[in-house]
Amino acid sequence: MIDEMRIRGLGVIDDAVLPLGAGFTAVTGETGAGKTMVVTGLGLLLGARADSSAIRAGAAQASVAGVWMVPPQGPVADIVTDAGGELEPAGDAAELYVSRTLSAEGRSRASVGGRPAPAGVLASLAEELVVVHGQSDQLRLRSAAAQRDALDRFGGEAIATALASYRERFSRWRELDAEITELTENRDRRAAEAALLREQLAEIEQLDPQPGEDVELNERAERLANSEELRLSASVARSALSSEEGDPDVAALLAEARRSLERSADPQLTEIAEAIADLGYRAADLAQQLSGYLADLDESGPHELAAVEERRAALGGLIRQHGSLDDALRIWQTGALRLAELDDDGDRIERLTAEADSARAALDAAAAALTEVRTAAAVRLSAAVTEELHALAMPDATLEARVSPGQESAHGRDDVAILLAPHPGAEPRSVSKGASGGELSRVMLAIEVVIAGTDPVPTFVFDEVDAGIGGAAAIEVGRRLAQLARTSQVIAVTHLAQVAAFANNHLSVVKSNDGAVTASSVTRLEGEQREAEMARLLSGLTDSDAALTHARELLSLGSAIS
Repeated sequence: MIDEMRIRGLGVIDDAVLPLGAGFTAVTGETGAGKTMVVTGLGLLLGARADSSAIRAGAAQASVAGVWMVPPQGPVADIVTDAGGELEPAGDAAELYVSRTLSAEGRSRASVGGRPAPAGVLASLAEELVVVHGQSDQLRLRSAAAQRDALDRFGGEAIATALASYRERFSRWRELDAEITELTENRDRRAAEAALLREQLAEIEQLDPQPGEDVELNERAERLANSEELRLSASVARSALSSEEGDPDVAALLAEARRSLERSADPQLTEIAEAIADLGYRAADLAQQLSGYLADLDESGPHELAAVEERRAALGGLIRQHGSLDDALRIWQTGALRLAELDDDGDRIERLTAEADSARAALDAAAAALTEVRTAAAVRLSAAVTEELHALAMPDATLEARVSPGQESAHGRDDVAILLAPHPGAEPRSVSKGASGGELSRVMLAIEVVIAGTDPVPTFVFDEVDAGIGGAAAIEVGRRLAQLARTSQVIAVTHLAQVAAFANNHLSVVKSNDGAVTASSVTRLEGEQREAEMARLLSGLTDSDAALTHARELLSLGSAIS
């Protein structure tokens, strides 16, 4: 539950602290005082879209901070830990500090457990902590999806398990069906791909290219095209190193230098002589390499250059077709497997079709099981909500949750409709068509009260759930909110004294105006202050004896129930 919330600079609220706590909290106030800002602020804490227009006029930013009491272990703790935040121990529970700041420029910052966090983390927490109902949520109850979700929540673990099984089989069948469709619809394209790949593999096999061969051929062609210039350079270098015609060369000069030093008895000169000997061996080796190079050039001729150019041309065609020699070799390495896959299309479609038939049978069974548990839950939900409606001043109303065959989707094959017959003999009609605003409010509340028995929610927030009703019906709404508060925290923004009377915590949003600026604050009401607010809600007067008497009667009724 949320223990306390502080709002600053939001709407007409300058700075207000809302002590909430367990049970049923009613929030009342004059029209325009800022009651809805309480729900807006709570929405910001729960990851709702931030709107800079909600910032109080003249303020640079708005901020909302809240303290939640949560279990020390479980989904909420896991979300906080994953976000890098921490929980503060508080007896058997833990305190979670959450805040959200909105700047006038539209930027929003949030923190969870003392650490900055994206708004998405707040939204994840909201799924575990609270259900918010406003008039727009009542309108959503008119949608088929919302009615199906209500039934599924009521059905609890049985429907959740059946739905998970159905979705797993639905996903598998769709994967197989998509694969079969892709194979059959693209049969011609795949056949053309196979023919082209077969031709490419044959060409590559015939040429038998080797890795790096194109680079080697380029170097060889360059050498052959410049053979005379290369021969002259190599010949001059070889003669300089080792001449066979008696001309001075490096080898002779090094030998003479070595012999001159070897005649000396100085160890240092002897060491130098050994180094010169090594140079002589190296010069002789280089001269031999140059001789081999010249011999290779002598053996090569125009015929070899023609052969190299012919091979380069053949590989050039392959490179132009595939982009590079490496890409061609890659096709050679992987093409056989791809060709086998393409050539196997016919058998593969057969195998996939058989597998899809089996998956379809499993899907049919899962869909039937889901329909069965939904239908059973619908009977129970209908009876339970009908009973609640009788207690909500709709004594002749009957609600029916009807499950019928529908289009196949990830949610099953069922259409779920919540039908309402407001009095005996009336044809049940969908709440999307036949329910008034007041009836829809009570249907929604009745459903939440019933669902809370199987799918409890830590906190419920109701924004004028009593819209469109009054009198005895309002008293019963208050009574049911108090009943719901026995297992969950309930926060209700209301304009009806008949509802507020059942709250164990009454907060009033009070507007003040100094002639220049309008501001609102929040006050916790007790005793005579609460009686005066109740009288105002009843008659618009805070000091009317009749209204005060009626207020005391309602408060007495509320305290007796709660």
